[in-house]
Amino acid sequence: AQPQANQTRWIDDLKEKRVSFLSGLFEALKEETHTDALLKPSDGSPCIPAHRVATRSEIFKDMLETNCFKDDTIRVPIRVPELNSEELESLLEFLYNGILPLEKLEKHVHPLFIASKKYEIPYLQEFCQCYMLNSLNASNVLDVLETSQACSNTALQEIALDFIFNNAEAVVLSDKYEALAAKNPQLCMQITREFFMNAKNEKFGRARVMGFQKKIGFSEKSISDFQASNVEEEMGNNQGSFASHM
Repeated sequence: AQPQANQTRWIDDLKEKRVSFLSGLFEALKEETHTDALLKPSDGSPCIPAHRVATRSEIFKDMLETNCFKDDTIRVPIRVPELNSEELESLLEFLYNGILPLEKLEKHVHPLFIASKKYEIPYLQEFCQCYMLNSLNASNVLDVLETSQACSNTALQEIALDFIFNNAEAVVLSDKYEALAAKNPQLCMQITREFFMNAKNEKFGRARVMGFQKKIGFSEKSISDFQASNVEEEMGNNQGSFASHM
């Protein structure tokens, strides 16, 4: 038991040091130290300097390598049309730190999820999906449904539709549903169709939700559990690598 306890303390200690270590990279971003790329948000705000090495996305990397410089002195901004200035800053903060404050995640989770799909950032996609599933409620389920549709994420879409079915009165009689009907009538038609289909087989509604949550793997996870398991997995991989060289 003692070695296991020591290992747990060691992992926790390294987790804190890892966060501190990565935060130094984010400080370099905020201070614009040795930046070599410019990212342009969609709202016309000034370009945001960044480091090509920290993009964590092959698509971003290819864009920056191809278009970053006209010559040795002029940097060409890379447009990120999906994100406004605040959202783009939050994306960069996540790419540098591997984590995002809860208030920023709550505010920007939907555009970040869409961006993570387009720019192929799996860890951010999983991070956002974990948050959406664990915070799903009647006031945000329509946002989750729209986001899942935009990303063609069938499993997340099914969970959102089943949640709406099980909480129809709270969702369908809300102001947000009325606004959605004016903005996206096709999606509202899909909700109506799903409602009548599920009404024929109501006893299986909850089982379908649990089935999709199990498929995705986040039925019991919290954001902190997700981060902790990721760190422990990294530590395990590092230990295996170390052992293979002994």
